[in-house]
Amino acid sequence: MAVQYWKNKGDHRRSKFVSFHHAYHGDTMGAMSLSDPENGMHHVFTNYMPKQYIMDIPHSEYSFSEFETMLEGIHKTVAGVIIEPLVQCAGGMRFHSPDILAEIHRICKQYGLLFIADEIATGFGRTGMRFACEEAGISPDMMCLGKALTGGTMTLAATLTNTEIFETFLSDRLEHALMHGPTFMANPLACASANASLDLFETEPRLAQIEAIETQLHTELSPLRKRANVKDVRVKGAIGVVELHDSTFETMQRLRKDFVDRGIWLRPYAGLVYTMPPYTITSDELTTLTDAIHHCVTHLDHG
Repeated sequence: MAVQYWKNKGDHRRSKFVSFHHAYHGDTMGAMSLSDPENGMHHVFTNYMPKQYIMDIPHSEYSFSEFETMLEGIHKTVAGVIIEPLVQCAGGMRFHSPDILAEIHRICKQYGLLFIADEIATGFGRTGMRFACEEAGISPDMMCLGKALTGGTMTLAATLTNTEIFETFLSDRLEHALMHGPTFMANPLACASANASLDLFETEPRLAQIEAIETQLHTELSPLRKRANVKDVRVKGAIGVVELHDSTFETMQRLRKDFVDRGIWLRPYAGLVYTMPPYTITSDELTTLTDAIHHCVTHLDHG
C-alpha cells in the first residue's frame, strides 16, 4: 500500500523501506524483508528477500544525527519507515521511550516519508494506552492492527491509513485500486468477533485493568533483579519481562518444561521469560504466574 501510494502520486522511485534491527513484522516475503536480517527468525532467507534499509533505533543525540543523515541521503527512494512503537516484541521484548518514537516520527515528516506503526502486538492497550503511538503524541500515516482486534479469538488484521493515503486510491483508473484481497479477508465470523471485542473494550475498564496489571508485575517481578542469573527485569503496561544471562536453547526448553510441570503455559525464548496476560486476569491468577516465574528462574540456579 505504501509503495502504491507513491506510484499513484506519480513517484515511481520509492520502493524501499527503513526498518530497525530486532524488528519482526511478519512471515510473508515483504514483511520478512523488513525484519531483522541477522538476528531474526527468517535470517535464512536474507539473500532471497528484497533488500531494505535496516538501522539501529536511534537513542542519543549522536545516533539521531546519524539517522537523519542517512535519511537525507536515501529518502527519495524510500516509501516509508516502519516500527513497532515502544516495544519490539518477537525481536527480544526491547523497549524504547515515547520521546525516541516521537523524534523518529518528526524526522520522517521532515523528509516527507510515510510513518508506519506496526501495532499488531502493542495495540489496544498492551503498552498502557489504547495505542502505543498515543503515548508519544503522534499519529502514524499507516497503522497495522491484529491480535487483540478480535481479543485473540479469530484471525483478523486491519490496516488503517490517514485520509490523504485513502484518497490517493480513489480513482476511475483501475490501476490505482489496491489489488490485494486475501481469499478469506474480512470474513463475517472474524468481523463479528472483532465487533464484540471492541464493544467490550469500550464498555469494560480495560485501561484501568492494564494499569493494575502493570503495578502488580512491577511489584512481583522486580525482586528477581537481585538474582545472579537475571540480567534485567522490565515492565511496560501489561507486559512483564525477565531477561536471563543464559539464553541457550537447552535452558529455554528446560524452563518451558518446568512451567508446564507447574501448570503454567509460558514460552521462554532467547533468554527471555515474559508474560503478556489477558486484561481480564485476576490478581490471584497473575500472582500464580509471577510465583511460577520466581520458582522456575530460581530453580535454574539449582539445576
